[in-house]
Amino acid sequence: MSVPKDMMDVPLLHGTPLPVWKRILDFVCCAAALPIFALCTLCGAIILRTFSPSVLFFRQERVGHLGRRFSIYKFRTMHLGADTLAHQTHLSNLIRSNAPMHKLDSRGDARLIRGAWLLRAAGLDELPQIINVLRGEMSVVGPRPCLPYEYEEYTPIQRKRLSAAPGLTGLWQVSGKNRTTFEEMVYLDIKYAHTRNLWLDLKIIFLTIPALAIQVAHTRRVRRRADALPAANTARGAA
Repeated sequence: MSVPKDMMDVPLLHGTPLPVWKRILDFVCCAAALPIFALCTLCGAIILRTFSPSVLFFRQERVGHLGRRFSIYKFRTMHLGADTLAHQTHLSNLIRSNAPMHKLDSRGDARLIRGAWLLRAAGLDELPQIINVLRGEMSVVGPRPCLPYEYEEYTPIQRKRLSAAPGLTGLWQVSGKNRTTFEEMVYLDIKYAHTRNLWLDLKIIFLTIPALAIQVAHTRRVRRRADALPAANTARGAA
């Protein structure tokens, strides 16, 4: 994907991040997602009770529209007390190297609860954020809210990706996501902020399910290859 050189000339948006049509669409989508949310809550409670007894939900500070901070809700997919330094280092490397944005847990992450990679790859761990959508802190469609330490590394140009209300899914997610670079993600988020309309939101929502299916399949392949490497190395050592 070619990133236009004039991206830095795009002005930062101000004003209300959620037009009336967007709020109506948000409420409709949240109502439709409630049965899935309830089912995932039940399944998540069973999984956590089995592998990592403790709280089912957790809150995490994020940076949203125009740099405003708020707390998002997620299903807990990591063991309690998991170290965040590895993720912070991984994220910094992605920003600086501009390499494809593979998730840290796609190749295996000891911090994850057993089977939690599937929830994360399918985006189901983000479902509790319909609470944030209903509260008006997020929208169904928009740039993903970033972590505070990620935001601190952004340049003024990169911070323009937060010129629209943060969302559960977005143009970046349905345009390759893990196959794109950080710079391409920034461009796609800025592009969405300046071209958003009802039909674009509907298109993104429609494309999200196949995009998630592709992501699950990709993560599964990567994890299988990663699991096969130790076995192959052991076999060579034995020979």
